[in-house]
Amino acid sequence: MKKIHLLILKAFIRPFISTFLIVMFVLLMLFLWKYIDDIIGKGFQWDTILQLMVYASATNVAMALPLSVLLSSIMTYGTLGENYELVAIKAAGVSVSRALYPMIIVVTMLSIGAFLFSDYMLPVANLKFNNLLWDVRNQKATALVNVNVFNKSFPGYTIRVGGKDKDEHTLYDIMIYQKNKEHNNNNVVFAKQGEMFKSPDNSFLILKMRDGVRYEESANSQGVYNPREILTRFRFKETEEKLSLGDFKMKHTDENEFKGDYRMMSSKQLAHMFTVVKKSADSALALNFAQITPYIRYFNMLHKSEEVKSQKVPANHILSSFSVEQQLTATVNATAEANSIKDILKTQSSAFRERNSSLRRYLVEYQKKFTLSAACLVLFLIGAPLGAIIRKGGLGLPVVISVVFFLIYHIITTIGEKSANDGSVSPFLGTWIAILILTPVGIFLSYKSANDSVLFDMELYKQFFVGLFKRRHNSVNV
Repeated sequence: MKKIHLLILKAFIRPFISTFLIVMFVLLMLFLWKYIDDIIGKGFQWDTILQLMVYASATNVAMALPLSVLLSSIMTYGTLGENYELVAIKAAGVSVSRALYPMIIVVTMLSIGAFLFSDYMLPVANLKFNNLLWDVRNQKATALVNVNVFNKSFPGYTIRVGGKDKDEHTLYDIMIYQKNKEHNNNNVVFAKQGEMFKSPDNSFLILKMRDGVRYEESANSQGVYNPREILTRFRFKETEEKLSLGDFKMKHTDENEFKGDYRMMSSKQLAHMFTVVKKSADSALALNFAQITPYIRYFNMLHKSEEVKSQKVPANHILSSFSVEQQLTATVNATAEANSIKDILKTQSSAFRERNSSLRRYLVEYQKKFTLSAACLVLFLIGAPLGAIIRKGGLGLPVVISVVFFLIYHIITTIGEKSANDGSVSPFLGTWIAILILTPVGIFLSYKSANDSVLFDMELYKQFFVGLFKRRHNSVNV
């Protein structure tokens, strides 16, 4: 019995590791394709890009792990069925369900590890990833000067060059506009040729220009008012212009600015934040009545007032007992009070919806800590009997079937989570609906596998339809 269990475990571990790495690689390529414009051309060090890829890979585990469990379980039992090893196991008196015991233990351990990962490591990975991605996307490009383009990368300067050598350092037909805010004037530099290089500490970009002209505008130095300005022209054989590179250096944002996001919290933190927001929402609801009461005159009047008791109000219209001036005054006052109450309720309702949206998001993220583990178990419950039924191993039919089932799971999960965030369904139902739908499918496939079902035997369906057409043809002839 132990040899059978070891055989199945060895047959499962290899495809699981390989499929997990392949899925992680595909998801990482999708990430690079999505953010390629934010990464390329900004002069990042290799360790920065490597950190971003590592954090992105950690955030993709939640999607890669269930798919790897599904695909590897189908491949494992499909290969065993294709090589008639399942037949030999059954001939030895071991049922398929009993042969699943070691796999159930392994997948259960994977599910526990998935929960620990999503509760402790995934929030940290999300925090690091989003923090670094924010810094990367806000980093300016290192393509400082482009040909025949007015480059405004440097504050206060506009640079245009007519040509560049292949070394990217030698420039031709240089034109620089400099806005001097201190003196409120413009300086223009024209040069036939120049060189561009960085200072040794990478703090400045130095433009060394030759054979050019510099035009400077300055205010009139006379004591009396004179709107005319002074234009000065300098010719030079060689000059330098130092431009600061401070805006092009990688700036690291404080991680505390991202810690308030629900994706960066563990289950305990989510539960705590839900309690805090819930108390705030309840206290705000309790204050609504107190805020509206001063605007309603009925609550400011004594209920046992003799004046109120003696006042007779006609049944057809409440304002008919008053004069025209009193009716106009009452109408204006009532309209003002109604508008005041409406404005208060509008503000409170907006804040109420915002708090409810936050509460739903905390509950959805809290439930997602557990659905990852449940998804691994359910997809294994589907994949193992499905592989035993189709009896095909390798990367052919198992890949197609596993992708179909995973897409069904992913689409249902995405729709459920969005519906839960919108408030259409409860957070529990929205996050668990895919598990609730696919669990009966796994139980059905397990039952079919235990009874040696030919559910995916194409010959059986072909014979059924051929026999159906023959019976129909015979009935028509009769």
